[in-house]
Amino acid sequence: MKFFGKSKNKINEILQIFDPNSLGMRLTVGIALLSAFGLGGVAIWISLRMQHLLVATNKQTIQYIGERIPRDIEIYHQMVEYPVGVQKAIDNLTDNETKLWVEDTTGNIIAKSVNVDARILSLNNIPIIPEVSQVDGRYWLMCSDTLKVNGEPIGTIYIAQDLTGEQVTFLHLIRSISISTALSIGLMTIAIAIYVKRSLEPLQRISKLTENISMDDLGEAKLQLENSPSEVKELTETFSQMLTRLGETWEHQRQLVSNVSHELRTPLTIVSGYLQSTLRRGDNLTSAQREALQIAHSEADRTIQLMQDLLDLARADSGRMHFNEDKINLSDLTEEVVAMARQYSQREINLESEDYPIHIKADNNRLKQVLLNLIDNAVKYSAFDTSVMVKIYRYEERAVIQVCDSGIGIPLSQQARIFERFFRADEARSRNSAGGTGLGLSIVKTLVEGMGGAISVRSQLNKGSIFTVTFPAIEKKEKKRPLVLMKNANV
Repeated sequence: MKFFGKSKNKINEILQIFDPNSLGMRLTVGIALLSAFGLGGVAIWISLRMQHLLVATNKQTIQYIGERIPRDIEIYHQMVEYPVGVQKAIDNLTDNETKLWVEDTTGNIIAKSVNVDARILSLNNIPIIPEVSQVDGRYWLMCSDTLKVNGEPIGTIYIAQDLTGEQVTFLHLIRSISISTALSIGLMTIAIAIYVKRSLEPLQRISKLTENISMDDLGEAKLQLENSPSEVKELTETFSQMLTRLGETWEHQRQLVSNVSHELRTPLTIVSGYLQSTLRRGDNLTSAQREALQIAHSEADRTIQLMQDLLDLARADSGRMHFNEDKINLSDLTEEVVAMARQYSQREINLESEDYPIHIKADNNRLKQVLLNLIDNAVKYSAFDTSVMVKIYRYEERAVIQVCDSGIGIPLSQQARIFERFFRADEARSRNSAGGTGLGLSIVKTLVEGMGGAISVRSQLNKGSIFTVTFPAIEKKEKKRPLVLMKNANV
């Protein structure tokens, strides 16, 4: 289980790192993209510039040849015949990279460089402006121009400069620049991610500090972060001031609830007493009057119970709820509570208990209140012809109390909120038209946890619910009994 827990935490951390909605991810991606565009743009500019310089240098060579060859032909024309002079001029300007050939006005080649490739000679539409062309895996810078001798056009001169060596070197250089740029962008992205993560650590610490702050801690909660940026410190101070204001507001609200509940409970108790007295002595009351007084008396008692619940919660919030904890025989106490519940509910309530006594340390009256509330809740939300089961047993070193019913159950979406104050399930689901105050289970949870216990619920719709209360057992028990959840309700 520990391994799976650690694996789950690790997966959550990875998902948080790669969360597209997180500020860290957005900053990392944004800065990395800007860096990539910047470095990529520089690399592309350098590549284009180098290509331009490579072509420009060879263009100058071609232009020089194009300007010189007519002069050389004129000189050789004075000494030898025309075709021979053209060939000698071409031979003088030919080298391993430079090839030339001349076509007359009819398209016939009258002179050419030695070892010039026939595929180059067969090319058509060679431009006047030098351009790079690829022929059989080799790169050539080629151009053409009209050849004039003594001002008379005698044909067309074609010049081809072999750039394969320079081009291969250039491509290798571009490949190296591309790889270096990609590695640089990757390393920069990692560095940016680490920097952003460290920069956001103060915000994560604020989140961790605040996630465990409860209502009772609002007044005393202080957030302090050392060596943090000034903006984060300002945020921390503002958040601390907000917590202080919330604490003061909560304290005022809690005091108001306590005062109002205390002030209203006494007059409501008097009103309830008068109504009860009137009902006992009102022999001359009509049926309508008696029914109205009974409803008024019921609502007065319900309101008094609400005031008492609010007082209990206010005392618990302020730390003024005291528990007279003592050693309790859980079996005897539960049997007494079940007998009381049978009388006022007129329902079948069964008790399942182990033979040997189970002792816990708790407040006798508060524990009775807890069990009565849970049994009343089970009765209220189950059919009249069904029974309620109360189980007591020991599991390992804890005493377990379970109140089980086979009633309507609690939706899964509401089970997490069932112990919240004033939270009530759908009123249409209650079989009691009067409903409740929405404070019963909240008070149960407060009392149980105040006595060092724990409470939980498991439920399925139309199958029933199990409320489980556990307390540390006092005596040790050698024999261990497996945990039994429910007998009647298949939960």
